[in-house]
Amino acid sequence: MSLVVSAGSSGPDLGAVRLALAEMAAQRRRSLWLMLALVLLLAALLPWLANAYWVKTLTSALALSTAVAGVALLYGQLGLVSLCQYALLGAGGWVALRVSHGWHWPFELCVLAGGLSAALVGMLAGLPALRLKGLYLALVTLMMAGGFQVLITAIGFPDGGPGWLGRMMGSERLLMARPGWASGDGAYLAYSAAWLAAVLALIELHRRTRAGRSWALIRRGEAAALGAGVNVLLYQTWAFGLAGFCAGVGGALLAGAVGQLDGRGFGASDSVMVFALTVVGGAYHWGGALVAGLLLRAVPSLLTDWGVNGFVAQMVFGAALLHALITAPGGVIGQIQNALGALGRWRLQRGGAT
Repeated sequence: MSLVVSAGSSGPDLGAVRLALAEMAAQRRRSLWLMLALVLLLAALLPWLANAYWVKTLTSALALSTAVAGVALLYGQLGLVSLCQYALLGAGGWVALRVSHGWHWPFELCVLAGGLSAALVGMLAGLPALRLKGLYLALVTLMMAGGFQVLITAIGFPDGGPGWLGRMMGSERLLMARPGWASGDGAYLAYSAAWLAAVLALIELHRRTRAGRSWALIRRGEAAALGAGVNVLLYQTWAFGLAGFCAGVGGALLAGAVGQLDGRGFGASDSVMVFALTVVGGAYHWGGALVAGLLLRAVPSLLTDWGVNGFVAQMVFGAALLHALITAPGGVIGQIQNALGALGRWRLQRGGAT
């Protein structure tokens, strides 16, 4: 932001500063409303445009986008690499299934229970971040994801049975009950999109408050943040808790979409893939979460439709990650923004020439 210095004075023009700040605030509000409008527009259109198979695929993609938003928060705001987000997604799904089958809570309360429980686990997972950074933090969180993989393979997910684990023995597994007005697949797709919009709005609001300013200072350097009076312990724990909440909500939505969850589907490698595609999609813009969710679910499904082995997508994702890290740190969304900016400048130059 540039400051205008008035004639005959040595300081900035306070009126110009206030005007610039007001313009920035208005632009942020427009960006927030645009984000909500686009996500909800997708919720309204996709059930009408996609067939039954793709409605289910896109619903899973939106649930994963909710979890990806938490990874983007940690990496984009604090520069922290967390490789246990998929495990937190599974933890949130486990709690949501348990309270749904065991206590028959309304679906919204099950989603919140999954989000809050994963937020608590995320805060515990974030404690090493107070001492570890970079590769060491990534390795510790990856080991946590591996530990969850072993645990969930042993105990499984609740499926309506008795006892604390809620496991059915020798009978058909029960499905998680959806909200009455979103029992159909198309309606549930719109419902999942509404939750994604709410989570993205929650993160954007955090970025514009004291928490967001504190995260920006911590990313610049903990010494600078401490010198500015920022409680590093509080705000780093806060960020990991918010990222865990995003994962837990995504896990609950995924459980509702499928009706059940399988412990074999929560390997530690999935957490690595979630982080990689967060970077590919764009960790610094809310649209990156949508792109990453589509890459995680829609691309393998599309390859399967074309008769191509879905594992080919992993090779493509590896190449895309290298491209993002070397030449496009803003990811797919960053490249789209750069292209639109270049197009806008070209139109202005062409208009000035004429």
